[in-house]
Amino acid sequence: MEPLNDYIREYTIQLKKGHIQKAYKGIISFMSDFRAYLASHYPDYTVSNLYFGYMDMTYFAFTPSALKNMKLKIAIVFLHEECKFELWLAGNNRQIQADYIDLLSHKDIGKYTLSQIHPGVDSIIASLIVEQTNFDNSKELEKLIEKKTIEFAKDITSILK
Repeated sequence: MEPLNDYIREYTIQLKKGHIQKAYKGIISFMSDFRAYLASHYPDYTVSNLYFGYMDMTYFAFTPSALKNMKLKIAIVFLHEECKFELWLAGNNRQIQADYIDLLSHKDIGKYTLSQIHPGVDSIIASLIVEQTNFDNSKELEKLIEKKTIEFAKDITSILK
């Protein structure tokens, strides 16, 4: 592993170019605006604050009351390095996550894949929304994420009944 100063030196070189700040601001603005849109259009869902992350992921939870009552949440996640969006079914804590992974391992979860319990894995189920993210057409991107999120929420709620 390189010394921290080497990483910081490279970081400052990249920051001086200005691209990282513009990209990060664009991602955060998109996520913040989209979060506000969902909160205003889906009053039956609980919408969490935006988690900015460490330039690894940015997400917020968007959860129907049926799942919230089960101590579950749906996270709309942007993965920075891969530049893709995923939906995660997650538990309020690691024990709930483990309990639901065990429960769902005995059920037909259709087109979804159950996550494995490993350090750093925060999902019970992770589902790809879009792999080739195009922020230049943000309205189309919002519509796609909204459609897939509502479908995911309905599917998960149905599976858990």
